[in-house]
Amino acid sequence: MSKQRVLTGITTTGTPHLGNYVGAIRPAIAASRDDSNESFYFLADYHALIKCQDPNAVHQSTQEIAATWLALGLETDKATFYRQSDIREIPELSWILNCICAKGLMNRAHAYKAAVDANVAEQEDADKGITMGLFSYPVLMAADILMFNAHRVPVGKDQIQHVEMARDIAQRFNHVYAKKAPLLTLPAYQVDEHVSVLQGLDGRKMSKSYGNTIPLFLPEKQLKKHINKIKTNLLEPGEAKDPDTSTVFQIWQAFANESQVSEMRQAFAEGIGWGDAKAKLFDLINHELAEPRERYHDLLARPNDVEAILQEGASKARQISQPLLEQVREAVGIYRLA
Repeated sequence: MSKQRVLTGITTTGTPHLGNYVGAIRPAIAASRDDSNESFYFLADYHALIKCQDPNAVHQSTQEIAATWLALGLETDKATFYRQSDIREIPELSWILNCICAKGLMNRAHAYKAAVDANVAEQEDADKGITMGLFSYPVLMAADILMFNAHRVPVGKDQIQHVEMARDIAQRFNHVYAKKAPLLTLPAYQVDEHVSVLQGLDGRKMSKSYGNTIPLFLPEKQLKKHINKIKTNLLEPGEAKDPDTSTVFQIWQAFANESQVSEMRQAFAEGIGWGDAKAKLFDLINHELAEPRERYHDLLARPNDVEAILQEGASKARQISQPLLEQVREAVGIYRLA
């Protein structure tokens, strides 16, 4: 049975938080250990430029995210781990795909439509502040996916549309340029319904845009302070609490085993105090992250070693991207005269 090629991109904006770990990093690293998968993970630094125009922030985030994945156990001999901008074939493929992608398809992209709607609601020009990066973001994402002929792309529900667009673009390219022998694989999205979406300090989805995150590798004291800030109700110790409406319990569930979940559910029924519940949550999370935290800070202190790992990953990736782009160039008529 041939391996399934699975590809995931990580945008290099901000510092990784518990929600990133539970929702994306932990399941992706687990999937990379599955011998039936051929895993590709990349730092999407070109995508970062759409949201962030602070060069230092993009650079720092790239270093932090690379160190995070390595510290959490990504085995680069089993997965191809690279920086998007090191694969020079990707922006070239992106341009070629732009030339066969219908503008109407991009008009329907959720992020672009949301930005236009927000401008109209404020009675501004519809395209105020909207860059071509934001508008054509799905084409670059398609190039990321199609460059490596990925079969599956794990995404959240809000990203399904982008994978469907990549599929549409690949289909169009094959129809126009490669009818007899399709060059680009039509990808499928993968949504894991069992992966947790963590709530943040204020009870909303944990997100950098809400400012309600718990950074992944905080020192112990800072981690405890953040956990103590989690919003709770005014129920006193001894009063039964509903675990299914509690952010504390929801985060506990994402880190605990079945037995621990059952025990905490019983403790909620018996009226555990919020202070005690948060103390137990701190101990649980800290236990899981203590060793990776130490490895993370060690990696941050060795940027040359992290860079060497990324360059090795880029070299592996380009063994696939270079020959595919040559085929694409020939298919569209861009090749040597003799």
